[in-house]
Amino acid sequence: MSASSTAPLPAPANGRDALSVLHSVFGLPGFRGAQGEIIRHVTDGGNCLVLMPTGGGKSLCYQLPSLLREGCGIVVSPLIALMRDQVAGLIEAGVNAAALNSSLTLQEASEVERRLIAGDLDLLYIAPERLVTPRCLSLLAQAKVALFAIDEAHCVSQWGHDFRPEYVGLSVIAERFPEVPRIALTATADELTRKEIVERLRLADSPQFVSSFDRPNIRYEIVDKRNAVSQLKEFIRERHAGDAGVVYCLSRNRVEEVAAALDEAGIAALPYHAGLDSSVRSRNQDRFLNEDGIVIVATIAFGMGIDKPDVRFVAHLDLPKSIEAYYQETGRAGRDGKPSAAWMAYGLSDIVQQRRMIDESGASDDFKRVSIGKLDALVGLAETPHCRRRRLLAYFGEIVTGETCGNCGNCDNCLTPPKMRDGKVLAQKLLSCVYRTGQRFGAMHLIDVLIGRLTEKVTQFGHDKLSVFGIGRELNEKQWRTVLRQLVAMGHLQSDSEAFGALKLTDSARGVLRGETEVWLREEAPGTRIRSSRAKSRRGDLSPAANAPQGDVDPELRARLRSWRSDVARERGVPAYVVLHDATIDGIVRAWPTTLDELRNVPGIGDKKLEHYGDELLQIIKTR
Repeated sequence: MSASSTAPLPAPANGRDALSVLHSVFGLPGFRGAQGEIIRHVTDGGNCLVLMPTGGGKSLCYQLPSLLREGCGIVVSPLIALMRDQVAGLIEAGVNAAALNSSLTLQEASEVERRLIAGDLDLLYIAPERLVTPRCLSLLAQAKVALFAIDEAHCVSQWGHDFRPEYVGLSVIAERFPEVPRIALTATADELTRKEIVERLRLADSPQFVSSFDRPNIRYEIVDKRNAVSQLKEFIRERHAGDAGVVYCLSRNRVEEVAAALDEAGIAALPYHAGLDSSVRSRNQDRFLNEDGIVIVATIAFGMGIDKPDVRFVAHLDLPKSIEAYYQETGRAGRDGKPSAAWMAYGLSDIVQQRRMIDESGASDDFKRVSIGKLDALVGLAETPHCRRRRLLAYFGEIVTGETCGNCGNCDNCLTPPKMRDGKVLAQKLLSCVYRTGQRFGAMHLIDVLIGRLTEKVTQFGHDKLSVFGIGRELNEKQWRTVLRQLVAMGHLQSDSEAFGALKLTDSARGVLRGETEVWLREEAPGTRIRSSRAKSRRGDLSPAANAPQGDVDPELRARLRSWRSDVARERGVPAYVVLHDATIDGIVRAWPTTLDELRNVPGIGDKKLEHYGDELLQIIKTR
């Protein structure tokens, strides 16, 4: 079942109306997309699978039914940071919420358990490894459970990009609590992953609500990797100076190096990886969440538990493992709907490294085959000369139609279309060089032979005597790297798992060498390809939040409100966005309310926030 374009109103349940609870608790005027239909289905006791992009409003799909149904909603969540922020936000909204995880003392955990049994909780977040223990299952059996929500459900699938063994045991929920509705939610799952989610969580006869995967406010850009750190510095300085951002690297050492390089360049950057002391890791994450303009440099250990709405860019200095991983990680940007960027520096070494990691892993042949297919799909996204957004959406089975089907207006290829050229002769020269040198050498040596560079290695193996020596002098080293990378992406070359760094011909290379296969190569445009992601796209408005009418905007008032928010967040020990989102502050600035009733009509101001902060906010507004 796909998301509908309209949002039907859920029927009243347990004596309360969903829309009135949405307005009074969360301060929101209405549902988006299929939210209303999902909430009604779960509130009425139905099971379902929900696929909705990051920032699309997944949390409401289980939070609201938990408030409407009798009992406590149990939310399975994989990360303590995610639980902490969700619980803090709910408490700010007046919801009785808590978490059970390893960060609690024995006394604190006992108090949470007491409140659950006493019926004093609306929502309880539990880590998957704790939930499946006999003790926790016994505890839940004594409580009135409204529903089970399995967040980040892709973690249950071995084919997903973030498989977690502890999620496999969650099938016990359906066995032990068959009458309690179950809702599985994820932002990222291809067809294979969805199938396993359904099987493992016993959702075979349940509807699937699949929203559009499109994030129109995110600008996608993939550049040739030359000096990745220098390119990253330039990207941040020119387009995102002073913005919060996330930079992903493959290794811990790389994280440390990049964070130090950015910091030396005057960019406030902090490292995050599993090898850091837990106190340092927590401190760095807290600074990123609570302070403005911090860039976190991290391995993939960081991200899924981050709810920060104002991340303006996500950068990759190394190729992820799959399109799912890329989509999940870039989805950290622009959760507030404002213009944001997904930028990646990518080169041939990334493909070779990822392929080697797959080949050398101890996984089964089937798993390796699927992993190679996922890597090939991501390389195809990186190498495509066409709209990246269309390619990305097609991977998840979403076909873009209508006026935007050929040009999204907000990716590098659509903004600056690359030039294409007939590359058959170049491909033949390169493939011949690979063959003549014995298919035992890496990219640098092959390029040395092609351009006629007399290195010690070239003369040692006598490759200066070959017919292919110097036949590629019309291109420089960088250009040949681009050609070579594209031939790997097309499948005419592949890395040799038995010879580190070596490239060998595939079966399809024969057609190219015989002149039977057409080869079209992309030429990179010189210089910086696109400008700031804040620029307006050719599609017009990126999203309602991104380009909403500003009205009489007062930057001084916005600054005062943000300063007040920081002080309150510091006092309460929560991230600033838990107090008020940027979108809510912007709404206050635009509306300029002078009474509590007017302030109550600003999206994001629910009853409890009005009670807690209303008078203070009006006083700030009046102090012109």
